Amino acid sequence: MLNSVVLSLAVLLSAMGADTVERAYDYYRYHPMHEISDWMEQTVKENPDVVNIVQYGQTYEKRVISLLKIGVNTGEKKKAIWMDCGIHAREWIAPAFCQYFVSQILQAYKTDPKMADMMKNMDFYVTPVLNIDGYIFTWANESTRLWRKNRSPGPADCGCFGTDLNRNFDANWGTSGISANCCGITYPGSQPVSEPEAAAVTYFVGSRIDQFLCFFTIHSYGQMLLVPYDHGNFTDPNYNELMEVGLAAAEAIKKVHGKHYKVGTSPDILYSHSGSSKDWARFSGIPLSFTFELRDNGTFAFELPEDQIQPTCEEAYSGALHIITYAHDKAFNGAVAAAVANLCAVLLAVAVTGTNQM
Repeated sequence: MLNSVVLSLAVLLSAMGADTVERAYDYYRYHPMHEISDWMEQTVKENPDVVNIVQYGQTYEKRVISLLKIGVNTGEKKKAIWMDCGIHAREWIAPAFCQYFVSQILQAYKTDPKMADMMKNMDFYVTPVLNIDGYIFTWANESTRLWRKNRSPGPADCGCFGTDLNRNFDANWGTSGISANCCGITYPGSQPVSEPEAAAVTYFVGSRIDQFLCFFTIHSYGQMLLVPYDHGNFTDPNYNELMEVGLAAAEAIKKVHGKHYKVGTSPDILYSHSGSSKDWARFSGIPLSFTFELRDNGTFAFELPEDQIQPTCEEAYSGALHIITYAHDKAFNGAVAAAVANLCAVLLAVAVTGTNQM
């Protein structure tokens, strides 16, 4: 009987241990910054062949801004996908999605030939939390939970803190949808790229701009896919393609849990504003640039309950994956087609030359 009890206890402990390992990180709850940092380190340890951490800037409060670079190291310069989350501190569902996105592409890489192919051809640069100072501030207490901006001080004659980082990029800066009052939630800063967080993205992405096929910035709320441009006076020459890809991504989203996401420019379906990272990315030459505004439509606003994290992430992943697959196939299948066409042209020229010589 004693042996039976000991065996049963061992089995129970083993099962509990396995469950603990499996549930070591809960993707369906919100995590404070130190847990997200630990998760990043653990992700590298578990996937050292395809993941590493890249430090690429500092916040105003001197915290290191890091991203996960995910992809097969081919030893060559590769095309890339950019994704940042948490540029607005209070939008907690955004960092939750970035973490979920990383976990999903790493799982798919092991079982899905398509994802394995994309990992060989492209690198994914994912910043789970861009506005780290602001995000940490939202965890301080209930009174700070809805803080939006970063934590840099205002001008000398202003007693308020913070700049809206999504108004601080060098894209028609300071001309639309901003507050000149430094205490306002859409204060764009003293000048374009005045904030270290915006400068970090501008330098890192800008210094390898030709590599990026797609730029995602993840926000909430409103259930929208926004395409350039956010400023009403400009029309993207690539508008038709962006809308076609965006509408197809919205259909992919709807198939998961039935949620409808509007697709369009911000002036058309939200409001006009300037200085956004998405517009900067598109102005800089990245062909596909999207803002995801995740759930919901205003019932919970920026305080989306944790029981909605899983369905929100599942549907958004489906939409993002559609755009990524489109970007990949356009770049690489198009390159293959061009190579075949060139080869055919060379062979034809050789044949014609040979015939003429005969």
